[in-house]
Amino acid sequence: MERDFFKKILIATDGSTAAENAADFGIEIAGLSGAKVYAVYVIDITSFDSILMDEPLTKDMSERFEKKGLEATSYVEENAKAAGLEAEAVMLKGNPAKEILDFVEKQKIDMIVVGSIGKSGIERLALGSVSGKVVRNAKVSVLVVREIFDFTKFFSRSQKKAKISAPVILEKEQ
Repeated sequence: MERDFFKKILIATDGSTAAENAADFGIEIAGLSGAKVYAVYVIDITSFDSILMDEPLTKDMSERFEKKGLEATSYVEENAKAAGLEAEAVMLKGNPAKEILDFVEKQKIDMIVVGSIGKSGIERLALGSVSGKVVRNAKVSVLVVREIFDFTKFFSRSQKKAKISAPVILEKEQ
């Protein structure tokens, strides 16, 4: 029974358990509404702006982040496609919250699904959180899924594997 309320769902991922739980939940919602799933990984380059690094080190770090991004988006894309959904993996570079929100606006996304590890107190204030920034600034619905639950016990769509494609790496226009 598909509904028309969500046509495009962005599932933000960083490869963590919280992100995988969010992906499972988001895929279930996408399956109910027939939405296209965008598996989005953002390489956070903001912390490297003030650090001088030589070119080989920069290239090595970039390759590591891209590998991690491929693994993270593959989990989402595989499970979405196995559930019979259209899915696309996307890697972005920049500030994670800003890049997610920009992508949502450009692609006319209807819903954002993010994971949260549930930081509290000083840790949350000092570090901030991508999910918190997305919730505060998004113009569309945002579902924050906590790490403490294992949704795969309850949902069937996230149980299968399918062949995936390579993620699209979008470069910002300078």
